[in-house]
Amino acid sequence: MLINSVAYQQGNRLRDVPLSELDGWRREPGCFVWVALKDAETAEIDHVHDIFALPDLAVEDTRHGHQRPKFEEYGEVLFVALHLLDFQGDELHVGELNIFVGTDFVVSLRSRSDLSFLGVRARCEREPELLQFGPGFVLYALMDATVDGYFPILDRLETELEAIEEGIFTRSEPRANIERLYGLKRQVMVLKHAVAPLMEASTRLFGGRVPRHCADTGEYFRDVHDHLVRLDAAVDTMRDTISTAIHVNLSLVAIEESEVTKRLAAWAGIFAVATAFAGIWGMNFKHMPELDWKYGYPFALSTIALACGLLFRRFRKVGWI
Repeated sequence: MLINSVAYQQGNRLRDVPLSELDGWRREPGCFVWVALKDAETAEIDHVHDIFALPDLAVEDTRHGHQRPKFEEYGEVLFVALHLLDFQGDELHVGELNIFVGTDFVVSLRSRSDLSFLGVRARCEREPELLQFGPGFVLYALMDATVDGYFPILDRLETELEAIEEGIFTRSEPRANIERLYGLKRQVMVLKHAVAPLMEASTRLFGGRVPRHCADTGEYFRDVHDHLVRLDAAVDTMRDTISTAIHVNLSLVAIEESEVTKRLAAWAGIFAVATAFAGIWGMNFKHMPELDWKYGYPFALSTIALACGLLFRRFRKVGWI
């Protein structure tokens, strides 16, 4: 559906414009239009496609969705695909923002996400001295808001990782820790897939040959790139920490299993001695020693108890029991 369609001139908001009147406003000197749509249907995308003569391949990508973050130039039109991330319960949900930037228009199409960019539009309108840079500044504002939205997600993932790390060294369920770590690793990879391609592609928007729409806003895109570099480094650190935590958890499980094995082996050794004595004295030999001794039975039990006691003391001393 259409969220809003607004005409701007020299950085100032003129008025909301119906789609049918966009062509007239675009012809005004120093004027550009900003159209925002959410979960647009095919007919709406086709209509916008016809109005702005958008690139066919980029429009096809928008229809299919699930694009990798990227920047593509089609003549005078710049196509940008971004991932929108937000938590729905405990699951990290991935939406998409596709942006078409021309000399006199910006078209943003948001899909599979409830994140709102009304605050971005309000911010741009509060800074007419920057908005007068035109569609290039609008692209920066949308990118900046998207990238800034990644930081709370990173903070939440780091908090979750710290909680899991604290639980690793307690006698909690090791299987649950592994499941939580792998679930967290999957969410970190979702963030990585949103940040890494965007960081690589954003270098094309400042320094060297940049698209004409972004020529006056290079320092702003450099700032976005710096944020992406910080995010990417933090994500890589989290991935390494998660891998280390998984190895530590598995090592603790192995150590715990070793402790159990040693305890079982110690008790098995003790009972083996008792079984050996009982087996020897239980054999029916005619001339078996101590068979006719009235203290033979108490002596046998005492010998078994003494042997078992000595073994128990030895195993306790070495920490096996």
